[in-house]
Amino acid sequence: MRRGKAALLLTSWKIARSYWFSEEKWSAWGLLVTVITLNLGIVYMLVLINTWQVNFYEVIQSHNYQGFMESIGHYCVLAACLVVVRGYQIYTRMMLHIGWRRWMTERYLSDWLAHKTYYLLQLSQEHDMDNPDQRISEDIEMFVWLTLRLSLDLLQDLVTILSFIVILWNLSGIITLSVAGYEIPIQGYLVWVAMLYAMGGTYWTVKTGRPLVKLDFDQQRYEADFRFSLMRLRENAESIALYGGERQEKWSFHQGFGKIVATYQKIMKVRRSLTWLTSSYTQVSSIFASIAAAPRYFTSQIHLGQMFQIVDAYRHVQTGFSFVVDSFTLLAQWRAVVNRLNNFLVSMEMVRGQLPRAYKLNISREKSSVYSACNLQIFLPDGSLLLKDLSLSIKPADKLLIMGESGCGKSTLLRTFAGIWPYASGKIIVPDKQKVMFVPQKSYLPCSSLRETLVYPDIVKEDKDKVMREILVMCKLAHLTDKLHIVADWGHTLSLGEQQRVAFARVLLQKPNWLFLDEATSALDESTEQAMYKMIVSTMSNAAIISVGHRSTLMNYHTAKMELNSMGNCVVTKIRK
Repeated sequence: MRRGKAALLLTSWKIARSYWFSEEKWSAWGLLVTVITLNLGIVYMLVLINTWQVNFYEVIQSHNYQGFMESIGHYCVLAACLVVVRGYQIYTRMMLHIGWRRWMTERYLSDWLAHKTYYLLQLSQEHDMDNPDQRISEDIEMFVWLTLRLSLDLLQDLVTILSFIVILWNLSGIITLSVAGYEIPIQGYLVWVAMLYAMGGTYWTVKTGRPLVKLDFDQQRYEADFRFSLMRLRENAESIALYGGERQEKWSFHQGFGKIVATYQKIMKVRRSLTWLTSSYTQVSSIFASIAAAPRYFTSQIHLGQMFQIVDAYRHVQTGFSFVVDSFTLLAQWRAVVNRLNNFLVSMEMVRGQLPRAYKLNISREKSSVYSACNLQIFLPDGSLLLKDLSLSIKPADKLLIMGESGCGKSTLLRTFAGIWPYASGKIIVPDKQKVMFVPQKSYLPCSSLRETLVYPDIVKEDKDKVMREILVMCKLAHLTDKLHIVADWGHTLSLGEQQRVAFARVLLQKPNWLFLDEATSALDESTEQAMYKMIVSTMSNAAIISVGHRSTLMNYHTAKMELNSMGNCVVTKIRK
């Protein structure tokens, strides 16, 4: 258990420390010191209010009206100061929260996008990394909020204990217990009572609520999986409608949501028991101090003001000792969040670290006029060989068509040329300072204006609307010329054929020196396909074009053909026209 707690603390520090020693460390530490100082100010104000109670109840007991009004005025000043300090404390803590969350989000996004890590995680069969979007959007926020809440609350509780334990100890006096004829004096007995009471509550709270850690972890995962399945239905609405797959989808949703309900019912039972325990603990503690202090009051060892001071001091001490009892649900959530974020970090590190050891693909940009591959071998993620000993040179203005049966590795070869397929060895030389563009079968169209979609992945830096309209007309997309400013989800708004023509519009706008097309006309009819290829061949005559496709009509636009087979071999021949 101790090792588990130590490992959890080390893991949380590993996640947190990068921010506290980053380029923003001075502002972060400055805000933290400010928050801690304000916390100490809150405790100080509570001590002053506790001391004020002695005089307040004394003047009440002595029917001193003038003293009563003075005490009310004094209290108003103390309460106003406490309100102001609490307001600034919350505000400063929120500043620290959003700054930390912003930095962590930027860092995790950078790590996730760097070196195609997001793609490697999707390919990897060894790292079951579910819902990275949830890790970045939700878990980072929860980690920052819970870490600040728990650590600052713990610090405030410790300071509260140290501040009020002195008051409680001095007011407790000595109580004598008779055990087997022996008189045992106990100094500061109210402190010991508060400590023992809190220890008992902590033990039973941990014992009762321990299952919440795993249950909260599972619940978050099931919720994210269910949300993802609903998103997939929206993204594939047309295909599902054509298949008539509503019944199957509904069954799948019921299965996913059933896990949420089953886990939630388990959480309900644990939280019911935990609520019974913590509520009983709180209710008993509210009267426990009065019962514990009653012997001294009824023997006239303390007066009424001191009685109320004891009750208030005991409440603060007992609350400090009860940190685990009061925060157990938050601690369980924090532990689950730490584990999920750590799994995400470890998965990213492992997919980036292990692949270079298994596969040695060297991609370099050199001063060369030829795009070439030497001794290239491509594997599937399970290690089976897909393509072996490929050596190829592509010169400017070459037009190469890659063909072969489905599953022989045509698209994977293009992914390898792009440098995103990690399961390969050999060498690829990319001509330096020349633009290379890869167009997949289904191009990604971001949710943005059509203008930004056309220049993706570049950013609109100058007014090219006239050129864009001309190109849209060339690509048989004249109906979109007046929609450049419209923001939409173009991946769902446009048909697959229109999306492929948008991809050709991108090609004409960016004019790459080396163009790789992966079945980029599969959704077009032959006449439109012919128009698209004629257009890019005529406008980009010096560009090398490498296409993957199945149609024999594509040979009309290429000068050479590479035929792949299921044995991992390939044959390159010239196309005779």
